[in-house]
Amino acid sequence: MGEAAWHMMLMHNQRTTFAAAAFAIALASQIANPAALAVQTEPELEAEASTAPSAELQRRSQDVLALMINEAAAEDIFAAQFLAAVPPAQFAQITKQLTDQFGPAIAVEYLEQTSPTTASIGIRFERAIGRGIIAIEPQAPNKITGLVLRQFDPLNDSAAKIEADLSALPGKVNAFFGPIDGSTAIVSLGDDEALAIGSTFKLFVLSALARQIENGERQWSDIVPLTRRSFPSGRMQDWPDSSPVTLHTLATMMISISDNTATDQLIAILGRETIEQELFKIGIDNPQRNLPLLSTVELFALKSSPENMRKYIEADESRKRFILQDFLDDTDGDARNLPTPNFTEPRAIDTLEWFANPQDIRRLMARLASSSDDQTRAILAVNPALPESVRADWAYVGFKGGSEPGVLNLSWLLTDKAGQDHVLTMSWNNPQAAVDDTQFELIAQRILALKR
Repeated sequence: MGEAAWHMMLMHNQRTTFAAAAFAIALASQIANPAALAVQTEPELEAEASTAPSAELQRRSQDVLALMINEAAAEDIFAAQFLAAVPPAQFAQITKQLTDQFGPAIAVEYLEQTSPTTASIGIRFERAIGRGIIAIEPQAPNKITGLVLRQFDPLNDSAAKIEADLSALPGKVNAFFGPIDGSTAIVSLGDDEALAIGSTFKLFVLSALARQIENGERQWSDIVPLTRRSFPSGRMQDWPDSSPVTLHTLATMMISISDNTATDQLIAILGRETIEQELFKIGIDNPQRNLPLLSTVELFALKSSPENMRKYIEADESRKRFILQDFLDDTDGDARNLPTPNFTEPRAIDTLEWFANPQDIRRLMARLASSSDDQTRAILAVNPALPESVRADWAYVGFKGGSEPGVLNLSWLLTDKAGQDHVLTMSWNNPQAAVDDTQFELIAQRILALKR
């Protein structure tokens, strides 16, 4: 296949910003990532002492409630710099996401002043209390300059309600939350339903690397030249050719920021077949569905060319391997030899992806948790993808997620204060439309709030 045949389209197959504000609906004057609804709050929002709230803070907190129930206008409540960062339509969208998940806003549960212009705020929804901070201008009319709801504590929730809400999402959904041995599931939905998992497949690469290190075949400190190059997510695609990097650096970049170039480099070093064998060693239910195991640049390339994609999907395994070798011969596996990807709609997510069911992910996490090398757990924990208030409930949090249009997976390895490992994994696939990341993340928050 010639290079021109491998036209690429954009695919987001990872979640690199989730750790910054997972489960937090944050609104303020400095937006860090509007798509993820994550913000960098102003320093004055962080306060210490608490006093009775001023009349101005009380009035503006009630205005927030009125806005959430469509009894006020954003332009009358928020300062100009706030509206520039969070337009009224975006605020309305965020409010809808919250009310879809937790019911309508009912009351300001509490307001505790922490500085002349800031206060801790709690807003009661029908099924949760949203906790955060509000900030106002020091001068009249004291419009709101910052509003952050960082944590949602569900009220009267249950596993049955959550499973019903998951089942009601468009497309297909599966989930598991419980002890890592699978003995007593707290949430269980679609255990046998293998769905596309996006960049969560990179945990299979990490597992294969950890196994070789445990066996003494490699060391984390081994230095290799950077010879592969994929498309973002990540940063290593911009590093100089043949940059000397350790296996530890590659693994950390692959997991913490879902670096595609680091992933493809590790696949090249370990060998595709080695990682495929890892699927069998872990004991996933249908490893053949992931054979041949694709690199990230190969998946980008196939999804970009309808004709090549059709030929690949219809081919048997032997022919597929021939196609991938032909692609490598034509492009050297280097994204610079390919057009920039640009697709934004779901594409062949049920036939051309990486697949796993909740029990596959549970077994994979069990394999990683049992690694005799503590660096495996340490790498998983670099980007825990949970706010500090939620992490405080656990002694350890490790995370990897994956996404592309129509695909979302969130997977955590969690150790409780008694030393027992748990797994939360959730996948949502919709071949017809993009999925709502924030909605799924809010459900994850509800799951983690359930009694264990």
